Formats: sequence, C-alpha cells, structure tokens
Amino acid sequence: MVDIAFLFPGQGSQFVGMGEEFYSSNSEAREMLDRAGEAIGKDLAALCLKGPEAELNLTENTQPAILVHSIMALNTLKENGIESRVAAGHSLGEYSALVAAGALGFLDAVRVVHKRGKFMQEAVPVGLGGMAAIVGLPLKTVQEICDGFSNADNLASPANMNSPVQTVVAGHRQAVESVVEEAKRLGAKKTVVLPVSAPFHCSLMKTAEQKLQVELEKTDFQDLSIPVVTNVGAKAISSGAEARDALVKQVCSPVRWVETMQYLVDDGIQAVVEIGPGRVLSGLMRRFAKQIPCFQVSDPESLAKTISELKSLA
Repeated sequence: MVDIAFLFPGQGSQFVGMGEEFYSSNSEAREMLDRAGEAIGKDLAALCLKGPEAELNLTENTQPAILVHSIMALNTLKENGIESRVAAGHSLGEYSALVAAGALGFLDAVRVVHKRGKFMQEAVPVGLGGMAAIVGLPLKTVQEICDGFSNADNLASPANMNSPVQTVVAGHRQAVESVVEEAKRLGAKKTVVLPVSAPFHCSLMKTAEQKLQVELEKTDFQDLSIPVVTNVGAKAISSGAEARDALVKQVCSPVRWVETMQYLVDDGIQAVVEIGPGRVLSGLMRRFAKQIPCFQVSDPESLAKTISELKSLA
C-alpha cells in the first residue's frame, strides 16, 4: 500500500444528515453516535441526522458532531485494511487525528470538544468578534494589513493559513471589517465574512484556552501510534504530553495549514484521504500538491470509491 496521510476537517464542514448512511447500515457506527450523545447529555444522533440546522451549527454541538462523523468514517476505512502513516486535522480536526493515533480516547475527545465549543462561545460575546477569508493576497500582505489596523482594543490577526493565497483573519468585528476593506483595495480576488459565532484562533480566545487547559489536564493522553502534524508547530509529534500541549496552544494560535501540507509533501506522502464531512482539506491539498492523489470518505459510497482507487494505486 502507498504511504497515506489521513486528514480530518474542522468546523464549517457540518450539514444536517451527516453520518446518516453509516448510522443506518453499521451497528458499530450507530452505537458510537448514541454513546457520544449520552456522554454530553444530548440526542446527538437526532441533531446530526435531522437538525435543526441552527442548533447543529452551535459551536458546542458542531464540534462533537463532526468528530463523531469523522471517527465513524475512520473506523469503516480501517475495517477495510486502509491505514495511514501520518495524520493531521484542521483546528477541531486535530482531536480526530489524535483519536486516530490512539493518543485520545473517543469518548474523552467527545466530552472535551463539547466543552471546547462552549468555552470558545463564552470567550467573546456574540456580535463582538468576527472572522473573514481573504483570497488572492499572500500571507505577508494580510499580516501587514492586520498590523496596521490592530491595537489592544481592536484586534485582527491571521487565524487560518489555508493556502498560499487564502488566509482567514479573526478578531474584533470592526477590525476584521477594516482588514477586509483594505484587502479589497489592495487587490484581493475575493473576501468572505464567515458566518461564525466567535473569532477562533486569536488572542481573544484566551479565557477559552485557560478553561480548556484545566479540562485537558484531567484527560488521559497516550503516546501516539502514528505521528500527528500539529496546527501550532506544523511538525509531527509522537508523545501524549506533546499532544496535550498542542491542543492548549491551538486555541489562541493560528492554524498553519500551508506548512502542514508542505510537511506531508516533504515527508514523502503518496496519497491523502480526508475523513469526515466535506471536501475542503482534500481540495486544498489537490491545489497545493497536484502530484498527490486526494480522496475523501464521508459515506459508504465515497468509502467504496476510495478503497478501490487506493488499491489500484498500490
């Protein structure tokens, strides 16, 4: 088999109906979703399969929902003999990657990300913060724009470095809006104000980081069975202590996804499989490294296609 990297998506990939085919056809997947709901005191199955969308999109619900869907898909992939040599996850997806690597127990991860979502939402009052994607300008230019508009009371900073020409900024809404206008003036091809309820991966999340650290210190971490490339360092880790530390720092630090993809390329990865809802990460990787075939698993149909194509590569 070729050297494979598993990639796990973050918040924003959720949709009503996610995991329905696995839930209805696979008893283990059904048990996982039901147990996850019990762990956080919610009918997570009903929320994922039927919505309503507004409730699924609440950060404290979105995060465990995406994680469970990702691990359901992961388990079906592994049942078919597909394993990875390395893993990475975008923001929330790093928790899924650590479950895949055996560093974090499934139900522990569900409970932690549920609280993570709550802490993030509580850190900044709704309406005060914002996030926006800027397409068509290099990171250096976006950083300079943020620096020009930021001060202690009106902050904006790069939050997700998703591609060489796509950066998401986060911070106070007014500062983010100013950055967007300046980016347009400087020739950005596209700007999108994101429909999020809090400004993730910036210093405004400090109280969330502090609360999450307490929870993570109470959570058992094991050394990893495969390396995971972290958002904070954009390098592979192997120990449980490193994993815990990376998850704490991740809250206020930007997601260094461009460097993560470059690490995988330099590491000799021959194929990428995105596991969970959506196709964002496989799309970014496909554009970043055209020579690496990219696949996605979110339901039995995409699972069968991915298995077939990976076997043909081998």
